[in-house]
Amino acid sequence: MNQVEDVFPSRKNHSAWMNEALRLAGKAYREGEIPVGAVIVQKNKIIGRGYNQRERLKDPTAHAEILAITAAAGTLEDWRLTDCTLYVTKEPCPMCAGAIINSRMRLLVFGAYDEEKGCCGSLYQLCGDRRLDSKTAVKGGVEEEKCTAILQEFFQTKRNPK
Repeated sequence: MNQVEDVFPSRKNHSAWMNEALRLAGKAYREGEIPVGAVIVQKNKIIGRGYNQRERLKDPTAHAEILAITAAAGTLEDWRLTDCTLYVTKEPCPMCAGAIINSRMRLLVFGAYDEEKGCCGSLYQLCGDRRLDSKTAVKGGVEEEKCTAILQEFFQTKRNPK
């Protein structure tokens, strides 16, 4: 069994957790933020949630992944998230990939690929890079159509307001 299968053997579980991240992406959308949502799961329980809040918080680091990692670390009272899985609707950027690596996350599952800034498989592959001492396994494309659709709708609405 590979590392991804060890964490969650069922594809159904990946979809269920990603749908929760999509719910948070919808919240970001309604608040005028880029619709990205994230949840961190440990032992089949959500221990951290986040959605993009850069505009509301006036904080360039307020990405869904960063907020979820901060929440999970607070829940565990430990910055090491070694037996946790991060589900996020969009492939992480360089900053978020760095936070994932530094938190020692076991598994990253994302929905939409990001060909422009993605650092977990598309443009670069930082997660899992042994040169960075990263042991994070990556699974992309989970609920990809839904995750891509909400992003496309958001940007289409921004470009062509009614």
